[in-house]
Amino acid sequence: MRILRTASTAVAAALLVTTAAPVALADAGPRAAAVSPAPSPSGAGLDPAALGGSLDAVHAAGMYGVYSSVRDGARSWEGASGVADVDTGRPVEPGMRHRVGSISKTFTSVAVLQQVERGRIRLDAPIGDYLPGLIPGQRGRLITVRMLLNHTSGIGDYVVGAFPSLAQGSPASLDEGRFRSIAPEELVRLGLAAPATGAPGAQPGHYSNTNYVVAGLLLAKVTGRSAESYITRNVIGRAGLRHTSYPQGPAVRGPHSRMYESFYGLIDPPRDYSVYDMSWASTAGAVVSTTDDLNRFYRALLTGRLIGPAALGEMQRTVSVGGIDYGLGLYAVDIPGCGRFWGHDGAVFGAGTLALSSADGSRQVATGWNLMKYQRINEDGTGFEPSPIDDALNGYVVGALCPAGAGSAALSPASAPSVLTGTDLSAEPWAAVLR
Repeated sequence: MRILRTASTAVAAALLVTTAAPVALADAGPRAAAVSPAPSPSGAGLDPAALGGSLDAVHAAGMYGVYSSVRDGARSWEGASGVADVDTGRPVEPGMRHRVGSISKTFTSVAVLQQVERGRIRLDAPIGDYLPGLIPGQRGRLITVRMLLNHTSGIGDYVVGAFPSLAQGSPASLDEGRFRSIAPEELVRLGLAAPATGAPGAQPGHYSNTNYVVAGLLLAKVTGRSAESYITRNVIGRAGLRHTSYPQGPAVRGPHSRMYESFYGLIDPPRDYSVYDMSWASTAGAVVSTTDDLNRFYRALLTGRLIGPAALGEMQRTVSVGGIDYGLGLYAVDIPGCGRFWGHDGAVFGAGTLALSSADGSRQVATGWNLMKYQRINEDGTGFEPSPIDDALNGYVVGALCPAGAGSAALSPASAPSVLTGTDLSAEPWAAVLR
């Protein structure tokens, strides 16, 4: 069973992959693990020693650095393992700021749903009613706001247009675009010029970052301010997040790790992309946050502090998107014997993130890591070699959500649902860039 297919697991079979030399890692075990003092009845399932050991196993499997926050009722734990800088050995710490990639889509979707509640946006209205100049003609008449948010619009992704070398299996564009500023309207133009992924409304849907850039421009149109400004005040602020923001420049402000990209061995050794102009990700993936803030955000969403029950119900109406039960900016994960969890994953150059919460927001895990696309294609080009990092991340996330004592959810590593082992060799290389 696949819990999640992150962007770090999608690559074309035709990609030429080189062998990356292993990087020596400093001996850095779990750092500053802490448990909040307030116990709760459900808190009996939160085991600091087990969580710390499982997180340490992710580092031991080859991940440079990993940090995480777990909540069970009123009880919480934070931990980190590994290095934030492979050259100096500086350790990762809990609470480090991190580029969270497509988890940004949940923030954008919540903002749109707030405007739906105010009557300024109708989910099933054509996007052309709001942005006729951006998406003109028949497309603008057939694509609805809902189709943008659940990835059934049929609009292609802009990423290959923004990073054209990826179409040839080369990461050269990543460095060429490091300090480039690109307007959201240009991203949409590139997405509309890409081949359509299907007819508007057709299912299964196809994941496209262009959808959420359009959603950001829709927010700007109906609110009269930039989408980032609106989301900062009405989503980030309302949720009480203290370390979450859109970037104000190429650098991440505050304590953070370097962010290393391997691109399946094409970048050898992995290169640091922690300094990068994130205008290319826009409202589809530019948010910076911490794992604790992500748990706070999803708890606020699921407990009704950001939108009402009717709007949340719309967010949780799912369709199939690449095998994922995808709603409006978040998706569902079912773990046998443990229940259904809601959240999103994210990936940008050098940074991967996952956040999942139980339906009532009581059991949560959010995890970030700083080495991306470390997998290797097998010799016949039909899939990926098993990665010990994937196994360890999977074991950690499942253990955090379904601890021993949670009935049949007490899964052994061998029987645990897979978090990161899904592959899609029909995908193009650029599908791996922003998820």
